[in-house]
Amino acid sequence: MTALLSFFTTRIHSNAYILLILCTLFWGGNTIAGRLAIAQVSPLSVVSLRWLIVSAVMWLFYGRQVRQEWHIIRPHLLKMILMATLGFTCFNSLFYIAAYQTTAINIGIIQGSVPVLVLLGAMLLFREKVHLLQAIGIILTLLGVTLVATQGHLTKLLELSINPGDGYILIACVCYAVYTLALRSKPNVSAMVFFTVLSSIGAITALPALVYEIATGAAYWPTPKGWLIVLYISFFPSLISQVFFMRGVELIGPARAGVFINFVPIFAPILAVLLLHETFHFYHAIALTMVLAGIWLSERKKGTTK
Repeated sequence: MTALLSFFTTRIHSNAYILLILCTLFWGGNTIAGRLAIAQVSPLSVVSLRWLIVSAVMWLFYGRQVRQEWHIIRPHLLKMILMATLGFTCFNSLFYIAAYQTTAINIGIIQGSVPVLVLLGAMLLFREKVHLLQAIGIILTLLGVTLVATQGHLTKLLELSINPGDGYILIACVCYAVYTLALRSKPNVSAMVFFTVLSSIGAITALPALVYEIATGAAYWPTPKGWLIVLYISFFPSLISQVFFMRGVELIGPARAGVFINFVPIFAPILAVLLLHETFHFYHAIALTMVLAGIWLSERKKGTTK
C-alpha cells in the first residue's frame, strides 16, 4: 500500500500528461455511463445523487476552508448559483436525458463543440478579436456537429428533422460554455474550495428537477447496477477528473492543460464502439475530423495569423 501511494505521488501526481489523459478518459467514460444508466436509474436522479455524493465528500475534506474563505465567497454567491445551475445542473440534466435518445458516439463528438462555443461567446460577450483561422475553426466545428446531428444528411435541416437527443446535448454544451466563460471572474479562493461550493449548489439546484421527475412518475431509484453507475459518475468524471485537471493546470498551466480536453470527443467514440458496440459510421469519421480540426484552428494564438 505504501509503495502504491509512493508511486502515485512521485510518478502520476507529478506527471501532468498522465493526469490529464486519465481526466479526459473519465470524462469520455461519462458518455458510456449515461447510456448504461438507461433503465437502471432515471436521468434527474443521477444528477441529484451525483452532486449530493460529490458535495458530501468535498465538504468532508474542505469544509473548514470553505468556512474560512466564506467572506470572500459571499459577495459572489448569486453568480455562483447561476454558474452551478448552468454548468452542473442544466448541463448534466440535459446530458443524461440526451443519452436516452442518441448514441454515446454522437454525444462525445458534439461535446467537442464546447471549446469553440467558448471562443464564440468570448467574441460576442467580451469583444475578443477572432482571427481568420479561428473563424474557419468555428465554422468547421459547427459544420461537424451539424453533420452528426443530421446523421450525415445536411438536407435534414430543411426538413427540421434532427434527433432530439442531439439537440439536447448541443443545448447542454451551450450551458457549459456560458459556465466556462463565467469562470473568468470567479472569486479569489482556492480551486478546491470553489468546487466544493459549486458542487453543493449543484446538489441543491438539482432538487426541483428531481421533484418534477417524481411528480410526473418518471423517476425511479437506482438498481444495483444503477448504483455502480452513479458511483462511477460521482467519483470518476465528477471528482477525480476535477482534481486531476486542477493538478494538471498547476503543473503545465491552463493553456496547455486545456488542449487535453480535445481528447474527450476521441475517447468517447472509441469507448462507445468497444464497450457499447455502437456503430461508427463514415459520417462520424468526417464529423470528428472536422470538429478536431476546427478546435485546433480555433485555438491558434492570436499572433499566428494577420
